[in-house]
Amino acid sequence: MSVFHEIRFHGRGGQGTVSAAALMALAAFEDGFESQAFPKFGSERRGAPVEAYVRISSTMIRAHNQVYAPDAVVIQDAGLLRSEALLRGLKRGGLIILNGEQNPDSESRDFRWICLPASQLGERHLGRSLPNTVLLGALAASTEWVSLGALEQAVTKLLASKGETLIKANIAALREGVGFITQAEEVVA
Repeated sequence: MSVFHEIRFHGRGGQGTVSAAALMALAAFEDGFESQAFPKFGSERRGAPVEAYVRISSTMIRAHNQVYAPDAVVIQDAGLLRSEALLRGLKRGGLIILNGEQNPDSESRDFRWICLPASQLGERHLGRSLPNTVLLGALAASTEWVSLGALEQAVTKLLASKGETLIKANIAALREGVGFITQAEEVVA
């Protein structure tokens, strides 16, 4: 079976948007897929809008351009919804993972929304409101495009130079995102 997924991440400088994309691509590689991740920066400063892209495929990836028609969009800062067209090109039935308490577009039935307080959950584990690994856990749990084990391996590899404490905190944040989705599915069932 052929696999091909494109993901677009939106956030602000300092929120770990580029790191989230890198972790997702590395996890896909750990799971045996071809993958790529790359950022798009405007002005490189803390707080400026940032985009990052991920492709996951069971075959060689030949495209090296921005992701224009993603299967999923991860939004690390709900405030960006007011200023940018973050859902542009999102495929019908596509997934939106939002760092926020509620779906701001309750009328849209074309997309699947998952909203969670990722900054608050991240702060619990990381000591500051970093939503990226919580959102990655939610993305992994809701799509099954990468395994939690592969994400944990990616965190361990990518953060190896930062120390065991930070690795453990990020893995706990990943698991928090997975747990949020698991609990939500249990409530619906």
